Amino acid sequence: MPSRHRIRLMRQRDLDAILLVEHTSFGKDAYDRKLFAEYSHTCGGLFLIAEGGPTRRRRICGYSLTCTRGDRAELVSIAVDPSSRGQGIASSLLESTLRRLRRRNVERLSLMVRVTNVAARRFYEKYGFQKGRIVRGYYEDGTDGVAMRKLL
Repeated sequence: MPSRHRIRLMRQRDLDAILLVEHTSFGKDAYDRKLFAEYSHTCGGLFLIAEGGPTRRRRICGYSLTCTRGDRAELVSIAVDPSSRGQGIASSLLESTLRRLRRRNVERLSLMVRVTNVAARRFYEKYGFQKGRIVRGYYEDGTDGVAMRKLL
């Protein structure tokens, strides 16, 4: 069965749609336009978009943002519009990211996730991420973060 969504590189004209996904996903904790614009220049080769819907009317329903430094990478953010969740979009984004990182000979992918976000932690564990240290007060609201990493 063909996928109902496709993964591609981010384009500057996608920024408004990315911000909509970001705000519906993270609310007051959402990244702002300026930060996404900066990331699009510094990490553009791994700023991926998920589009869903009929071919003629595809809309952006998710994104992932990964930055590399040498043989290491950080998954900065991944989000799927709440109305599109449960369709495998986050998995497609992460799998595409992992393939691209392996082609670039990246050896390790790390990320930070809220201690309280059990669903996200389980998702990453499903892909072989291992829990690392707890970073106290990592998020602006004082919530702790869990550093996770995966060897590629």
